[in-house]
Amino acid sequence: MLDARASSRSAITLVVLGVIFLAGLTWAWSRVTEPFPERAEAAPCTSTLIREGEDLAPPQVLVTVLNAGGSNGLASSTMAKLAGFGFVAGKTGNAPNGTAPLAAQVWASDPNDPAAMLLASYLGKNVEIVDQPSGYPGVTIVVGKKFKGVRKGHPTITAQSDSYVCTPPLSTEPEPVV
Repeated sequence: MLDARASSRSAITLVVLGVIFLAGLTWAWSRVTEPFPERAEAAPCTSTLIREGEDLAPPQVLVTVLNAGGSNGLASSTMAKLAGFGFVAGKTGNAPNGTAPLAAQVWASDPNDPAAMLLASYLGKNVEIVDQPSGYPGVTIVVGKKFKGVRKGHPTITAQSDSYVCTPPLSTEPEPVV
């Protein structure tokens, strides 16, 4: 009788071990065949508080350039020149239909936005800062047929009041001017 009990225990043990093995194999197969997680897009910029009296420099400003009827490639060439002065390149493209500044406009939700004022200094005289959302991150400029091109502007601008600026990730504070 002892042999019958021992053999039935051995059979039950083997069945339990087989079920555990199959469950582990099924779990491992489901992990191996699971698709990789989607890559999360990093935000193009972060809303950063620039306090009154603090300086803002071009590497802290993300720029989008839209062409409103100028020559082909005007937005791209304008972006390249701004990037040469240290601004961070955002998107380039065509302005929405019905947008037609003669030279250049800066679109910002606040006309006293230090990023908009700094960018305007690189676009020539009498550049309008227009209260108009663009749907793009950062500061948007729209260039038209009579836009004369980018010129050297202010190396920094001092915020006149506390403002939130869309700064690129890992941007740094401007180095002190000696």
